[in-house]
Amino acid sequence: MIQTIFSSLIALSERLWSFSLLALLMGTHIYFTIRLGVIQKYLPRGIRLSFSGSKQSKPAGGVSPYGALATALAATIGTGNIIGISTAVAIGGPGAVFWCWLTGLFGVATCYGECFLSVSYRVPAEEGRYLGGPMYVLQNGLHKRWLAILFSLAAVLASFGMGSSVQSHSICSAVLSHLRISPHLIGIVLALTAGFVMLGGVKQISSICTFLVPFMSLFYLGGCFYLLVLNRSLLPDALAVILRSAFSGKAFAGGFAGSAVLLGIRTGISRGLFTNEAGLGSIPMAAATAQTPSPVIQGLISMTGPFWDTVVICAVTGLVIVSSILKSPQSYQNLPIDSLCMTAFSQLPFFGREMLSLSLILFAFATILGWCYYGENAVRFLAGERAIKLYQVLYLLCVYLGAVVSLDQVWGISDLLNALMMLPNLVCLWMLRKQIAAGTQAELK
Repeated sequence: MIQTIFSSLIALSERLWSFSLLALLMGTHIYFTIRLGVIQKYLPRGIRLSFSGSKQSKPAGGVSPYGALATALAATIGTGNIIGISTAVAIGGPGAVFWCWLTGLFGVATCYGECFLSVSYRVPAEEGRYLGGPMYVLQNGLHKRWLAILFSLAAVLASFGMGSSVQSHSICSAVLSHLRISPHLIGIVLALTAGFVMLGGVKQISSICTFLVPFMSLFYLGGCFYLLVLNRSLLPDALAVILRSAFSGKAFAGGFAGSAVLLGIRTGISRGLFTNEAGLGSIPMAAATAQTPSPVIQGLISMTGPFWDTVVICAVTGLVIVSSILKSPQSYQNLPIDSLCMTAFSQLPFFGREMLSLSLILFAFATILGWCYYGENAVRFLAGERAIKLYQVLYLLCVYLGAVVSLDQVWGISDLLNALMMLPNLVCLWMLRKQIAAGTQAELK
C-alpha cells in the first residue's frame, strides 16, 4: 500500500516537472529581469549592503539583514552545489554548467521580487521580530488562504525530507567513507547538535549561519581554486567545451557522450533552480525576519544569494570538474554520476577527498539549520507557537532517521514538494508584479 502511494507521488512529480514547468520558472526569471530594468545591475550594491550589514551590531529583537541572508544561504548552499553539479555534467554534458549558471544569473530577479513581497506583507511578532514568507503574501496580499495553507504544508514536508533526513544521510555517507563508525551514533550526534542550535530560536540559527556560511564557502572554494591553478593550462579549453556543448550535441572526453542539447538545457536549468531556490519561496521566509529599512533594500541584499550560490559556487564547481576531466579523462570512465567532484578533488596533492567530504558535511549541516527555520515558520503559520516544540522533535527525529535508513523514496517525492511550494509562490509573483515594479522604481529611480 505504502509503495503504491509513493509510486503514484513519484509519477505525479515526474509529470509536474516536465520541460514546460521548467520553462515557466525560467520564463519568470527572464520576465522579472526585463520588468525590473535588469535588477542584476544592482548586485554590487546588494553585496556592499550585505557586507556592511555584517559589521553592524545585532538588532535587539529581530535578525540583521546579513543574518537573514546567511540563514538563506545556509539552506541553499548545500550538497546540490557539489553532487548536483556532478550529476548535471554526467547526465547533461558540460553544457549543463552553462545553463545552470544562467538560471542563477536570471534567478536573481525572481529572488528580488519574492523577497520584496515577503518584507512588504510580513507581520510583527513578539520581541520585535517579524514573520513572513509567501504564505503571508498569499493570505494578506491576495486573500487566498487555501494556497497559503498548501504552500505551508509543502514547506513542512520538504523540511522533513530534503531539509533534514536527506542532508543527514549525506553527512553519514561522507563520514562512513573515511571512518568505521555506527550510523546510529552519527544520527544521534547530528540530532543533538542541531537541537542545541534550534533551542536558541531564529536568532541563534542566524548567528551560527553568519559564521558557518562564509567559513564553509571559503574552505570549499579554496580547494576549487587550488585545482583550477593546477589545471590552469586547460581552463580556456574547459570554457570552450562548456560553451560549445551548451549549443551542440558533440561527444565529450572521458567516455561521456555529451548529451543532446535539449537534455543539457533541461538538466542544467533543473539543477540550477533546485540549487539556488529562486522562485521556490524558501528564501523570502528568511528575508522577512530582517530588521531592514525597506523591502527594496532587503530585496537587493537577499538577491545576492543566487549569485553566490549558483553564479559563483556552482560555476566554479563545474569548471573544476570539466577541466579535471580534460586533464585525466581515463579517471572518469565508468564512474557513478555523483562522484565526479570527488574524483576531481582526489587530484589535490594532499587530503583532497577528506577536504571535499568535510565540505559536504558542513554544507549539509548548514542546510539542516536553514530548513529548520523554514519549517518552523510554516508550522507557526498553520498552528501557532504551540506546535513548534512538536515540530522540532519530529524534525530532529528525521535528522536521526536520515542517517540510518534508505531514502530512495524521499528523494523521489522531493521534487513534488518543491513544485507544491513553487507554484503558489509564482502566483504571488505574477499577480503582484505591478506592485513589485512600482515599489522598486520608486526607490531606485
